[in-house]
Parts: sequence; structure tokens; C-alpha cells
Amino acid sequence: MKIRTNNFSSLYRIFECDLRTIKSCFRAITVPDRLYSDDSRVEAAASLSDLHGRRHNYLRISLTERCNLRCKYCMPAEGVPLSSRSSLLSVEELRVIVGALAAAGVDKLRLTGGEPTLRSDLADIIQSLKAIDGIRSVSMTTNGLVLARRLASLQRAGLDAVNVSLDTLRPDRYEDMARRRGLARVLAGLDLALQLGYSPVKINTVLMRGFNDDEIGDFIEMTRERDLEVRFIEFMPFAGNEWKSGRLVPHREVLRAARAAHPGLRPLPPRPNDTATLWKVGGYAGTVGFISSMTQHFCATCNRLRLTADGNLKVCLFGAAEVSLRDAVRGGAGPAQLLQLVRAALHNKKAAHAGMQNLAHMENRPMILIGG
Repeated sequence: MKIRTNNFSSLYRIFECDLRTIKSCFRAITVPDRLYSDDSRVEAAASLSDLHGRRHNYLRISLTERCNLRCKYCMPAEGVPLSSRSSLLSVEELRVIVGALAAAGVDKLRLTGGEPTLRSDLADIIQSLKAIDGIRSVSMTTNGLVLARRLASLQRAGLDAVNVSLDTLRPDRYEDMARRRGLARVLAGLDLALQLGYSPVKINTVLMRGFNDDEIGDFIEMTRERDLEVRFIEFMPFAGNEWKSGRLVPHREVLRAARAAHPGLRPLPPRPNDTATLWKVGGYAGTVGFISSMTQHFCATCNRLRLTADGNLKVCLFGAAEVSLRDAVRGGAGPAQLLQLVRAALHNKKAAHAGMQNLAHMENRPMILIGG
């Protein structure tokens, strides 16, 4: 049975609710018949596994839909309607949700956006989430524009790792892609992150044919003397980003270009649940990663959950199905009830995404409203 609804206002008024009320919280989710509201029958400590045996210990949290860039692959040219401030999760609501998930084995958090550094309370959020029992790491993905100004305070708050989204090393191309200037500030933020001891600092580079696919060698050269992990990411389809298969540079082509530019590039042993296959040029300080979401997907080892800024849980980046944990919390749901909702969503998680040609025509949010 599939349910699609956008009306969550009356949910969880009394959480000793029946199965029909729980189901009404879901948007395009099939709910299993055995879903309990009795706390005693929920094992909070049990891991969050799906029907395919994948254990989920990694939560990506979008803190805001706002961004100070307008990158073409992330946001439509006309922009997107943003949620009202009252619709976004508060710090205390984040704590409740993360606390419930941590009790079930989630131990790794990544803060995204939008642009997370636009949250004036970001340091407080990091400190608050890091204090939750069971959370061992809190990292952040940022466009890097204000990193040089804010990173020191974020590190003091407990930020463990930094990823910087950077798609070109050429100022004119940067301005064209981001619809803003700022490359020099991003590079200064990278340098500061290294000076503060972040190791490695990861760079996320979305490759697009005809735009930056001639910079593969230049990005790899950045790893010569600096502990950077440059990760080349295949261009993925989302609402409004004008994705075309011809603009995607497939993994095999990227690797061929990388090895042509740097013949000393060699593979490294895989890391558990990693989205990137790692390589390294002999004698270089840093590494190179390839994230091939479209042509060589890694769905079989997926351990990720996503929480949108407006409080919806997505169990797959490419799936339209969502469940509102925000409305559950605001309706009085406790940890056990939240875990029921999460487990019901995981019950419906597919073994793999639908393939890039199908994904291009499927309903989903723009990337800016999902979280990077």
C-alpha cells in the first residue's frame, strides 16, 4: 500500500496512535503491517538495517536550504522556493532526532546545506550534536566561501573533518558555474584547513563535459605537496539542473585522463562503505578519489540516511519517498516512535537506484533542497 500526503499538521497529537495515523506521516512510503507504538517492543539499540542487510550508521543533515552561491548543477537558474524558518529544524529538534538515531547505531554525522556556514549558530549545533552519546564524528561539506573566517571557531566546537565543493581552479569558470565570484576565498579556506591540522581536506569536484573535464590533471597536481583528497564526482540528475547524459564524464574516461596526466597514479586499498575508490600518485602527499554514482554505483554498500533542512528523512539520495521526522517530533514523538518511522522507511529502501536514464525522469527535489 502506498500513501502520498503533504498534510502533516495533525500528526502525533496522541502518539499512542494506531497504524493508520503512523502511515499518514509518510509520503510515498510503503509501511509494513507490524509497526509498534509500545516503547517496550522497540529495541532502540538494534542497528538500522534494511531488507538487503545494509546497516546505516551515517546521517547527512542539511542545516539550511539557503546558499551564497547559485551553482548550475545544484540550483535551477530561476532559484527555488525556500521553506519558512518555522519549517526548519531547531537545534533541540536536531538533538532529539540525532539522539534517537545514535541509540540505534548512527555514529557519523555530516552537516550540509544549502551552505551550512550561513547558520549563525553552526558552532552551537556542532557542539550540541558532538555531545550526544554515541556520536564519534561530525564533519561538514561547504562551498568554502567563508571557511577562512569561520573554521577556527568551528574546530573549537568539535568539527572533525571538512569537505570543500570546488569544481574549477579557473576564476572565470568559477564565476560562470557559481554565478558568483569567490575562488580566491575558497582556496584561502583550503589552506587554513590544512594549517589547522585537518587531514585530509577533501575536495568534491563534479565533472561536466565541456566545462571542467580538461582540469583533471590540474586538480590531481594539487595533491603533490598538500594532504588533499580530490574526489571526482559524476554529474547526477536532479530537478532543474538540466542534466544530460552527454555532459556526464564516466568513471572510465576520468580515470583514463587522470592516468594520462599522471602515469604514476596507482590504486589504494578500499575503505569500508566508502563512496570513492582511492588512488595516489607515487610520492605525492594527497590522494585522488573517483565517485561513480551513475556508471558504477555503490548502492550495495550504502550506509547513509539523509535529513533535509525541513525535517524529512530520505533513505536514498535519488528516491522521492520521504517521511517527516520534524512533524513527528513536534507532535510529541519520543526516540522509540522516531525509530519506528525510520525502520519503516528502511523497510522500503530499494536494493539500488533506478539507473541514470530513469533517474533523469523521476520526481525528486533539486539538490539544494536535499542537501549535498
